[in-house]
Amino acid sequence: MPTVGIEDLADGDFLLDVREDDEWQAGHAAGALHIPLSEFVARYGELAEAAPQDGRVHVLCRVGGRSAQVTMYLVQQGVDAVNVDGGMQEWVAAGRPVVDDKGEPGHVL
Repeated sequence: MPTVGIEDLADGDFLLDVREDDEWQAGHAAGALHIPLSEFVARYGELAEAAPQDGRVHVLCRVGGRSAQVTMYLVQQGVDAVNVDGGMQEWVAAGRPVVDDKGEPGHVL
């Protein structure tokens, strides 16, 4: 499965967060698209509209399990997608900013 580390992400990379609503509301990467794993197939069109046409989709969850499932699905659909190893826990450990659903500093559940 295609995987990248937090250190491989650049500002402006397209991020897809597949954690559930309560996790997203507590804290997420600013600018990420949120589609929970539990709703992903039904809401796939939102990703198709938002993702860059010739760009890569970087998929995040808390530690990497749920995002791995979505990454495999996207790859099967022909999307250039990669799983972000370590997910939001590694994001925070790397000192990357986290905001809550109001845009204030957040935390990872």
